[in-house]
Order: sequence, then structure tokens, then C-alpha cells
Amino acid sequence: MTHSFTRRHVNFGLAAASGLILTPRYARAADFTLRHSHGLPVDSPLHKRALEMWAAIRAETGGRVDVQITRNGDATLEMLTKGDLAFMTLAGNGLASLLPAADVQATPYGFRNPAQVYRALDGELGEYLRGELRTKGLYAIPGGCFENGMHQITSATRPIRTAADIQGLKMRVPGTPAYQDFFKSLGAQIVTTSLTRTYDALKSGLVEAQDDPWDVVELFKFYEVQKYASVTDHSWSGYNMLASMKVWQSLPSDVQTVIETNTRKFVRLQRADTDALNDELRHDLERRGMVFNEADKSSFRGHLTTFYPRWKQHIGQRAWDLLEAQTGKLG
Repeated sequence: MTHSFTRRHVNFGLAAASGLILTPRYARAADFTLRHSHGLPVDSPLHKRALEMWAAIRAETGGRVDVQITRNGDATLEMLTKGDLAFMTLAGNGLASLLPAADVQATPYGFRNPAQVYRALDGELGEYLRGELRTKGLYAIPGGCFENGMHQITSATRPIRTAADIQGLKMRVPGTPAYQDFFKSLGAQIVTTSLTRTYDALKSGLVEAQDDPWDVVELFKFYEVQKYASVTDHSWSGYNMLASMKVWQSLPSDVQTVIETNTRKFVRLQRADTDALNDELRHDLERRGMVFNEADKSSFRGHLTTFYPRWKQHIGQRAWDLLEAQTGKLG
């Protein structure tokens, strides 16, 4: 028997769980009143699971820890490293300005599926990145990488059947110049704009196309301004749960343990939510009028022979070795 899994089902489940978790157990004033910033919509699985996570942490610490979520696009890594902000959820490509090795998460045609990513980031590759981030004043919580998903390409003007269809395409591509270099090598005209401004850029025609997982296409309503949805599975991204090292070290060890335990728990739940959505949203987006096609991935991989040496230099030998330990030889 087949069950249709939609955002409505996820939202219902999250709301039910929240109703159980958010019931206050303690009325005492918090010893630690902190802030967690992220940039996703309020109906995203990440936002809802994060609400549940901090509610559980408040309950398990007897009300000593009160963390409020702000969806603040102005929050910066500098605020986090200085301790002006306690927690931030950020993709690897957002971290790469501080630590280029973090871009390993977005390696084009590196990870084949989310399960492979989780093994790497919850294992040695994640440990390596966590160690490097500590030297930058950040504490990446173990097992704390929330899911975004495999990136696909949507376009208003043409389906992307092969890499040749990228030629001349005005495309919003997130991430660092090193990641954008992949699409430039395919002949795309790269436009950089924030995710929150991408809808307007697509609507105005400033850009024709963008690359993000299906969940983002649905959350930000890109289906209203994009016709073609091409399954390329060309990259992966997620949201790393980061703490200011200054703030983290100020917390008692028992509080740190509660935060780490609940982060792992709610990250696992959010991953399952988002994986299911990205699997099923294709049907919803088709009903909204998007036309899907399977791209010839081999035509994209053919361009990686010259790209990978530049990428390897960007992320570093150690990150590359740990990546290939999970994916096999690349390039």
C-alpha cells in the first residue's frame, strides 16, 4: 500500500509533537537566555524541529536554558565567533568563507545520496571539520548537521537534459566562487543573490534558473515562477548546528550534554522529515504545473576532470581524502 507523504503530513506530525513538548514544566527564570539564528521559513522542518529541540532542552535543564530562535538574515559568522550570538544554523558553503574545507559538503557529484552524507558528516569527515572549526572560534555540535537535500535545477525557459543545456543560462547559484566555478565551466551566466531574494530575481527575469533541493522549491514557492524541473542530483547541502565557542565554554558540562543529546535527536527527526519531503514533493510540484525530466548526469560528470583539481586545492588534501573514503575515487 502506497502512502502519499506531503508537507501537510509533516506539519501535522510536528504540531502534534510540539503540543506535547512545549507544555511548560518550569516557571523559574532561565540562567542562560540565548539566541539561535537561521534563515529558513517558519514552516520548514528545520524551524519546527529546532523549536521542539530548544523546548526539550529547557525542560530537561529545569528551565535553566532558554534559547529563542530568530530568523535573522543579518546574523553573521563574526557575531557568532565574538559571542554576540550563541547559535547559528549554516550551510557548508556559508562556512567556507571562514573554513574553505567546509565546502566539501557541496562537492559536485561527490555524495550520491543523503545516507552517504550522514555517514561522512557523523563520522571522520565531520570530526575533521569540527576540529578545524574549533580553531576558528566555533563549536560544531556532533551529529548536528540538519538536512537540506540533493540539489536539482529548475528553469523558467528550458529543461536541462544534458550539461550542454546550461550554456548561456542565467542562473542563481549559491555558495562560494569555487562551487560556482562548476557551473561557469558549463557556460552558465552566474548571478549571486540571497535565497530570500531569489523568488523576486526569478520573477523579474534577472535570472532564469536556480539550483536547490525540491523542499526549497516548495518552501519559497519557486514553482510559481519556474516551469521546468530537472533531476540532476548534482550536489548536497545541509545546515550545520554551530555554537559560539565563547558561549559554549561558558555553559556547565551537564547543560552541554543535554544540548548535544537533543541536537542529535532532533537532527535525526528533521533529516527524516526532509528526506521524505524531497522524495514526495515531485508529485506535488507536478500538480502545481512543473514539468519534470531526468537529466543525463554523465554529461555533467564529464566536465569534472578539469574541475576537481581546482576543487581539491580549495578544500584541501585532508578533506578530499576523507571525502573519497566515503564516495570512492572522484575524478
